[in-house]
Amino acid sequence: MAVFAVHYVYSDATVPARDIHRPDHRAWLNSLVDAGTVLTSGPYPDGSGALILVKADDLESVTELFEDDPFNRQGLLTDKRIVEWLPTMGAFVS
Repeated sequence: MAVFAVHYVYSDATVPARDIHRPDHRAWLNSLVDAGTVLTSGPYPDGSGALILVKADDLESVTELFEDDPFNRQGLLTDKRIVEWLPTMGAFVS
């Protein structure tokens, strides 16, 4: 399986709605952590977005999966970028 980096970009305009939908977003992510799909996740300290590391077979499956994120369904992402990532050392090396 490959590892993918999912980069979310947020805007200041979506802060109130993200605050409302954050519990659903985190519950969705936690279910993926429990399933072993999400390796780790967290926001950038400046509030500009978040990084989610995902283990999956291919880019298409990650792209489809992240359509279901409550933040995405509610239109709260300014941008989303998904790229395969090749860890060479540390905690995420198989």
